Amino acid sequence: MNYVVFLALLLLITLLGSYMLIESNRKKTIEAKKKLFNERVASTQSRLKIKLNELLDAKVISAKHLPRIQAVVSNFFVVQPHTDENLVKLESLCNQLINILNEELIKTYKSNNSQAFADSTQYFIAELPAQGILYNKNFYQEVLPTLILKLKTEENIQPVDNIDLNDETLPIDEEKKTLIEPSLA
Repeated sequence: MNYVVFLALLLLITLLGSYMLIESNRKKTIEAKKKLFNERVASTQSRLKIKLNELLDAKVISAKHLPRIQAVVSNFFVVQPHTDENLVKLESLCNQLINILNEELIKTYKSNNSQAFADSTQYFIAELPAQGILYNKNFYQEVLPTLILKLKTEENIQPVDNIDLNDETLPIDEEKKTLIEPSLA
């Protein structure tokens, strides 16, 4: 009889130890997932912050508008749940915003004219919600993508430098105000 009690006690201790080990590993896994999730959010925020600092250096936006644009990323999880699907949406929107800001900044450097980009950026900032609660699912799925696309400015057509108008007179189509190729005229 003593052997049965001893064996049962040993089995219970083994089961308790196994349960505690499994539970500890589960908690560590959950903490690791949370840490990875938070690192991805922080990475997204820092990439946007770096791009905004470039815009600040280029004098496209002012320092007082930086927090309003950064709020797009920092307020994403105010109303929405912390899920991987939502994190992927945030990263996608942030990448789209950074890419368009980068394209427009390059256009600004090439054309030496930042006014159109500054105007579209001011419009973007003005259309952002003033309260954190307004950064909801509807804003991120419908409003923000269209606002990001409105940041794009029109392409400036650069004049062609290699046409020598002294050699020959090129005919001009008066209706369209364009040059007609000599071989076509």
